[in-house]
Amino acid sequence: MDGSGRYPRELRERAVRMVFEHQEEHPSQWAAICSIAQKFGISHETLRKWVRRAEVDGGLRPGLTTDERERLKSLERENKELRRANEILRSAAAFFGAELDRRPTR
Repeated sequence: MDGSGRYPRELRERAVRMVFEHQEEHPSQWAAICSIAQKFGISHETLRKWVRRAEVDGGLRPGLTTDERERLKSLERENKELRRANEILRSAAAFFGAELDRRPTR
């Protein structure tokens, strides 16, 4: 799990670990999430998302892991920058090409 967000990483990790450790004591994982979220004073939905992310990162659920998601964001950002740079270069080439066409020939 990444370090950003409203809650400290330790709290998130502990809450998720508690869900995994105590879900057998409840009729469903959702019941465990509700119980533990209440004890930590966090939203049920917040804890559910943390648990789903931990399941994906642990290979228990399909999807992009946190590392893969960060890599994808990085590549998308790089792709956007390269497209912008290409557009600038195309505009510059068109501008200077037009300038060359306007010069009088001797």
